[in-house]
Amino acid sequence: MRQWFQFPISEGKVSRQAHCDLPEGTYERECGKEGFFGPASHMYHSHPPTGWTEWEGPLRPRAIDTNLIETQGNSPWDAALLLFNNNVRLRSWRCDKEMDHLARNGDGDEVLFIHNGSGELFCDYGHLSFRDGDYIVLPRATSWRIEPHEPVEMLLIEATNSGYKMAERGIVGKHAVFDPGVLEYARINDTFLAQQSDNQTWKVKLKARSQLNTITYPYNPLDAQGWKGDLTVFKLNWRDIRPLMSHRYHLPPSAHTTFVADGFVICTFVPRPIESDPNALKVPFYHNNDDYDEVLFYHRGNFFSRDNIEAGMITHHPCGFSHGPHPKALAASMSSPKKETDEVAVMIDTRWPLEVSEQAESAENKDYVYSWKSRPKTNE
Repeated sequence: MRQWFQFPISEGKVSRQAHCDLPEGTYERECGKEGFFGPASHMYHSHPPTGWTEWEGPLRPRAIDTNLIETQGNSPWDAALLLFNNNVRLRSWRCDKEMDHLARNGDGDEVLFIHNGSGELFCDYGHLSFRDGDYIVLPRATSWRIEPHEPVEMLLIEATNSGYKMAERGIVGKHAVFDPGVLEYARINDTFLAQQSDNQTWKVKLKARSQLNTITYPYNPLDAQGWKGDLTVFKLNWRDIRPLMSHRYHLPPSAHTTFVADGFVICTFVPRPIESDPNALKVPFYHNNDDYDEVLFYHRGNFFSRDNIEAGMITHHPCGFSHGPHPKALAASMSSPKKETDEVAVMIDTRWPLEVSEQAESAENKDYVYSWKSRPKTNE
């Protein structure tokens, strides 16, 4: 088995412990391999690593406001493609009426993150009620549809080369972060049986090899009378996640991993106590994540490390540059009396670079790259 060359070295003014007790007047920057799992060094700079004054070229941090993207329609295949590579496709969808067909993704497993709204989901495995904050996990080639109670807004995360797995819990055990007992799966109940019909035409819109196919049945294909096994549709709500935390050390984002797939992970940031150690960093540390693109979807709350970010927005930090908290957030973290965070966000870290769609670019705040300055640059 190959191993990294690992030999800790200290040069000049350094902190004994990463993210704590920084040398006076310095800003810490973590340079790491393989996300936060490979070898890493911590540099201590005289100036913020994000102190640029100009930025030229397309490899820039982006902020995309999905609230500005028109994705109305009663099919998930109407959803707007935002970011993508060979492993994952992120789409945004708003639906305000019940689907008159079934959707089936033959290209990958899907996670639906319900940003707003509630309703009923019907699928091959049965019936599942959903609400805002739910992750719904759909195995590849599952037929499904929704009946909204109110307009539903969701982020669709398609894993094109693998299924979804639970994150490794390690020494904290299988009941940490969330107990598997909180997971709810699709049931064959009275609601599911009532929607079955033998004499009504139904269409299945199947996406396969990135092409759409329509299959027509003279009956409702969601006609299961029972099933058994360990593959199904299930949901997890962020309110059931109890995050790992340390009062003396700011944990890396990987500590909040919820689902794992080939080439990317999904993490969930939920309210948690803020570090109480006066010498520990209390906001995400400056870092170079040179092997991963980082995407954050902001669901609700006060996003304490970012300025001018609202619910429904997405930030994309491609690998290859330093990033971290905005100046106002960093300054506030030193004196704020707040005892806990109140943000909820979904993070997708991808091992390979993401492409940005034209629809995403049309809703981009081009000044976001300058938001680390005390005054964002304008076009005036």
